[in-house]
Amino acid sequence: MKKKTWIIVALALAFAGVVAWRVGAKPGPQAGPSPSPIPAAVTAPAIELSAGDSVVVNRVPLQRTLELSGSLKAVQSAWVKAKVAGELQRLTVREGDPVRAGQNLGQIDPSEYDLRSRQAEQQAQATRAQLDIAQRALKNNRALVEQGFISATALDTSIANEASALANLNAAQAAVALARKSRQDANLAAPITGTVSQRLVQPGERVAVEARLVEIVDLRSLEMEASVTPQDAAQLLVGQKARVTVEGVGDAVAAQVTRISPVAQAGSRAVVVYLSVAPSASLRQGLFARGVVSIDQREVLAVPVSVIRNDQSQPSVPVVSDGVVRNQSLRLGASGQHQGVAMREVLEGLQPGQTVLAASAGLVRDGTAVKAAAPAPAASR
Repeated sequence: MKKKTWIIVALALAFAGVVAWRVGAKPGPQAGPSPSPIPAAVTAPAIELSAGDSVVVNRVPLQRTLELSGSLKAVQSAWVKAKVAGELQRLTVREGDPVRAGQNLGQIDPSEYDLRSRQAEQQAQATRAQLDIAQRALKNNRALVEQGFISATALDTSIANEASALANLNAAQAAVALARKSRQDANLAAPITGTVSQRLVQPGERVAVEARLVEIVDLRSLEMEASVTPQDAAQLLVGQKARVTVEGVGDAVAAQVTRISPVAQAGSRAVVVYLSVAPSASLRQGLFARGVVSIDQREVLAVPVSVIRNDQSQPSVPVVSDGVVRNQSLRLGASGQHQGVAMREVLEGLQPGQTVLAASAGLVRDGTAVKAAAPAPAASR
């Protein structure tokens, strides 16, 4: 019995030891890898600017200008129109051909007008014969009245017949002149000296009266026609000098304001301005042109056009203040030139002495730190 009791006790102790060993062998919570420390904020290095990357804003004598756009137009141009109806027999000129005033360009079939002229001449001969008869009768009746063979009333009738015959002759002669003019109008002549710009018909076509046949332009005298706002028109005066750049022509040509329309166009309320352009062999009617009119010169606060940014709702410039770039909105005024540099007047947004980034600095974001070298002045007086 005692032996059995000891066996049970031994087994219980063994079981307790196994349990204790398993509990002691269970791994405890292991510490994971320690998190890496959060890096401190990295400050971007300041951008270093060269001397030409910034400009000091100053008041400068600005040659104010006004920009225009329009097209070239010949001062003198004319259409050759059909003065009589008929079949076009001949047309000897084409686009680009030079012509002289009075030069024969072609002919409309004159057969009908030759016949009308001949008819009018025959009618005039008949009325001339009737006048001769009336004049002889009047002469005879005057002699008879003096001799007392006929009454004065018969003489009055002869006088009236002679006057009627004379009037008929005058009318017939006018018809002859009209028929001859129609015959002459069948010949087409150039009204001005110039160059053929359009040819709208071909021989064999029948044309009506006033039908356009050929257009002639005189390229020796050209002008630029441009529409401007009433505000801009108020700044323009006849005689102001200008420079015009024509599409497809490399060099600008001299121009001058010659005419300003006294009325505004209906609808747009724009005012048409005409600039005479110096003649050049490369200029053509209808070419698109841009003009710059010199208005006056005055001293204003201005910045180069190249520094102005237009990527926002308002024009702005990158201003360097305390080593940081800040975009500053502007209210701009007139355009102009100073020492060959295109400038814009600044009405609001900048003060003299402030520094702005030049175009050579590139696009620098707002808030960027910069190290500015000695800036260049915007322009010297």
